[in-house]
Amino acid sequence: MVYSIRHVTNYLYVPAIRETVMEVRMQPRSEGHQRCLSFFLDVSPNTNILLYRDFLGNTVHHFDIAEAHAQLRVIAKAVVEVNAPLVPESSEVTDWETYDALVAKSDFWEALLPSRYARPTSLLQKFAEELEVQRLGDPLETLTWLNEKLYSAFEYVPRSTKVDSPIDDALKSRKGVCQDLTHIMIALARELQIPCRYVSGYMSHSRVLRDRSPEGATHAWAEAFLPQAGWVAFDPTNKLIGGERHIRVAIGRDYADVPPTRGVHKGQAASELSVAVNVSSVDLPMPEEFEPATVIRSGPLMMAAPSRSAVQDQQQQQQQ
Repeated sequence: MVYSIRHVTNYLYVPAIRETVMEVRMQPRSEGHQRCLSFFLDVSPNTNILLYRDFLGNTVHHFDIAEAHAQLRVIAKAVVEVNAPLVPESSEVTDWETYDALVAKSDFWEALLPSRYARPTSLLQKFAEELEVQRLGDPLETLTWLNEKLYSAFEYVPRSTKVDSPIDDALKSRKGVCQDLTHIMIALARELQIPCRYVSGYMSHSRVLRDRSPEGATHAWAEAFLPQAGWVAFDPTNKLIGGERHIRVAIGRDYADVPPTRGVHKGQAASELSVAVNVSSVDLPMPEEFEPATVIRSGPLMMAAPSRSAVQDQQQQQQQ
């Protein structure tokens, strides 16, 4: 399947700010069953855009707008080909002894250690005991079971948590969004010594299949390592495995590694951030006019003295 993606991000500032330095992670990855056929990034006000690859292989665009501006608009367009990934049958996955030996001699330490948002807590331990989380017959059976249990245990409620919410917030209320469920699954999988990482990207939605995550937003899910298949997608938000409708943009230890935009600006200002995402088959027309419609944060940003910078960090879960 070939998808056309348009991701519009719009910041408004009152009063105008003096300078913005920002990095953007919006270019889909090209590897495995996915190829990014084209990518275009437009920034207004006009500026020079540079790029590099971070330590996880994500493409990062960055720019500096020195002039005063009351609005910052970032438009990313991509065409991506996604083929159905290989998902092994349970009987094809090695036993736990062989799996542990393979993991031990491979470079998976970053996908096994606790990270900023995916770390053990007392509430996570109680939740694991409640579900009786343990190693089942083989790694795939265990991950499939965990994916389904998380889907059932949590109510999907947009804006029930914040970008920097610890997993305990969702564990207390049993409500959350894709970011929360993904962090919890990663933390539990790592406790079972299964290498697991965070993926940000997009999803092609199906009203027939009644996905819980909404259209018009970015998405997040987990990937766990399985022999023969490599990194396999597990989406506890929608109870999906394999990533056939998932478009990978960036991978990381958790959300802290992969925000779509991250930057600083000079000056004190109230801000409003709106985001719109459209994912469609190339056989379907893209809307001619496509404006950000969902405001995911408004009001003052973190303020600092005029000689310092205020932080702006777009997140991908509050709009969902």
